[in-house]
Amino acid sequence: MSTAPSRVIRFREYGEPLDVLVEERTEIPDPTAGRVRVRVVAAGLNPADWELCRGFMPGNLPRGIGYDVAGRVDALGPGVEDVVVGDLVVGAADFVGQPSAGAADVAILSSWTPVPEGLDPIAAAVLPMVVQTAVWTLSGMGVGSGTTLLVHGAGAMVGYGAVQVAIGLGARVIATAGPTYASDLEEFGAVVTSYGEGMAERVRELASGPVDLVLDAAPPTPGTVPVLLGVVRAPQDVVTISNHDEARRLGARVNLDLLTEAATPLVDPVPDFVVHASKGTFRLPVARTFPLGAWREAAKLSLSRAPHGKVVLLPGEDA
Repeated sequence: MSTAPSRVIRFREYGEPLDVLVEERTEIPDPTAGRVRVRVVAAGLNPADWELCRGFMPGNLPRGIGYDVAGRVDALGPGVEDVVVGDLVVGAADFVGQPSAGAADVAILSSWTPVPEGLDPIAAAVLPMVVQTAVWTLSGMGVGSGTTLLVHGAGAMVGYGAVQVAIGLGARVIATAGPTYASDLEEFGAVVTSYGEGMAERVRELASGPVDLVLDAAPPTPGTVPVLLGVVRAPQDVVTISNHDEARRLGARVNLDLLTEAATPLVDPVPDFVVHASKGTFRLPVARTFPLGAWREAAKLSLSRAPHGKVVLLPGEDA
């Protein structure tokens, strides 16, 4: 049976997030086959949420925000046997055909994994989109042992996660970042240099020549890709998660294209990285948490392009 009306943060038309997002109440139906419904404990916000509001990957409206969710299972769809009602899980909200997503009191998940004992739900809730983007993109790029990789924008969360993943794969990593996370990135094993004028020259000096591959994880900024082309041997050695049009125009690659072209089905890396997080061998910083009722303030911080970590909504704090 459906839940009592749940608060949901969603949009009914495309536009700038703070112009189109509204808080509403709606019933969340029983989960369909292969889905679970959860009472949301924590929902992580991502730059992708704001691009959805602007019309990226359009779908049926209204549509919710909040892909990353940690919550307690309260209903199982047909065929689900790996969790029971009451389990704490983390996973991805189902955006397709649902009245909301993770920024809500109740959400439907399309994938999930148990949260290990000792792992804070907030630390779990920030993992899914960053981990999936970093692992799948680096795999599509062919990053492995012996690769010299530049992660541009390593202070952004996908970049921060990608540095850890790439080092775990045996790559030599050079990272561009500001002072906020430079010491973290060095602790992981990266060589860090700053953004700005002369960056390409500094990277080539650190690498003793061109790097093998570049992952551009910085926020979308015109003029980024031409600079990054100066540190590689060929344009296709640069892959961006954000500067799509510029990359395609200049012969660089876009991570979404790599994922679409993958020769084998993508395996969800989140279960493994939830375990890593529980052991302290993978982490993402949390900038700030907000009760669901303060979603507008949370969105403003996330949209600032410099939140210094993940922004997380906690529905239970004001339910």
